Amino acid sequence: MYLLGEQPAYADQLINRLQGIPGQLLEGLEPSGPPLRLEHAEDLAQVLPANQLYLIENGLLHAVVEERPLFYLQEGDLLGLRQGIELPSCRYCSDEPISLRPYSRSSVFKHIYANERRQELFIQYLVGHTALLSDAIARLKQPDVRPSTGFQHFARGDELIQQGDEADHVFIIIEGHAEAFVDGQKVGDVQKDEIFGAMAVFTRERRSATVKASEPCTVMVIPKDQFLSLMQSNPRIAHSLIESMARRIDLLNKEVTQLRLLPIS
Repeated sequence: MYLLGEQPAYADQLINRLQGIPGQLLEGLEPSGPPLRLEHAEDLAQVLPANQLYLIENGLLHAVVEERPLFYLQEGDLLGLRQGIELPSCRYCSDEPISLRPYSRSSVFKHIYANERRQELFIQYLVGHTALLSDAIARLKQPDVRPSTGFQHFARGDELIQQGDEADHVFIIIEGHAEAFVDGQKVGDVQKDEIFGAMAVFTRERRSATVKASEPCTVMVIPKDQFLSLMQSNPRIAHSLIESMARRIDLLNKEVTQLRLLPIS
């Protein structure tokens, strides 16, 4: 089994280990018939007998839940375990030729339970797949910011955003420091962990300032639609943004006060 999308660091090693387990479980057990070869399949449940398990010899099977691809099964995986209890629908399909080696379901379980080592391997196989899926769910449910556009790196002097541009993204400086300019005049600093570019997203106007890196910067880029959803679902982000805006307003007030105190020449 291999998960679609982003993989945690440990996933590849675990997946490679799990791929070898079905072959060990079935060692010494005769197949119930010749390999079954299919050119393609929209739903394997419609063509495969329910009393069989299958070892995938060649090809790739996509697992689709609620019409969304979730993971795929490949050579060495065991197919047909999802039987006997009510489970959410999972459709297995293939767009390419696939070869399946059939085994009697009851014979497989008798073979496994007749040997303690095979029992332990079977538990490892089930727990390993459960761990992979649980990790995927945990990452999907992660409430923190997970940028779909990713991270961008800027050298000193590079423009992060430009005055007058469309406001399609919000930014957070992960490392580094930047400065904000309006019509060429510096109006403020952007510190590490500070959210910037959000005001134009809220007002739906063009960028009111240019932001330049005053030193090498790593910036998290968040599409505006995702950011607005995060603001609704995660109060911490809203609180952080309010604090940031309050600091900037306070600095601007101080600068205006200082300007008023200057003598008029």
